[in-house]
Amino acid sequence: MRTINVLSVCGSGSVTSSMIAGNVRDMLDDEGYQAQTVECNPNGVDELLANREFDIIVHTSPLKREYDLPTINAIGLLTGTDEEGFEEELMEAVKGLSL
Repeated sequence: MRTINVLSVCGSGSVTSSMIAGNVRDMLDDEGYQAQTVECNPNGVDELLANREFDIIVHTSPLKREYDLPTINAIGLLTGTDEEGFEEELMEAVKGLSL
């Protein structure tokens, strides 16, 4: 099975995006998937997408535009108010990938 490449985005591109990335890796691992994550802030998204291939974007900060890959708002995961909803949306996006 191919590795799922996830771009994790938060306001500063460090602490929150790293925490979300770790949670995403754990969730995907629990479902039998391998994941590689990269963290950045909203200003770095376009450059990373131009230079690397990603399958999914998870974010806690608003993105500058819409992208041609699944984007999932991770605020519910961050706050703990909708972890299950986030995980359902993540798994739905993964199942939609051609792996």
